[in-house]
Amino acid sequence: MEGLSSALSIGLGALGPGIGIGLIGLGAMQAIGRNPDAQNKILPAMLLGMAFAEAIAIYALVIAFIK
Repeated sequence: MEGLSSALSIGLGALGPGIGIGLIGLGAMQAIGRNPDAQNKILPAMLLGMAFAEAIAIYALVIAFIK
């Protein structure tokens, strides 16, 4: 039963950040497609948003290891 709770915590904990990272990338690529000159401002914000979303998945991984 302990393995199931760990599997569910990492599985569900990575689902939201995975979708979020995809949406961040989608929005950034659409914005760059509309205005290529703004790439230097969009790219750092996109990477920062992706890093914050990925941190949530890492927290879920830590919780899975603790259980």
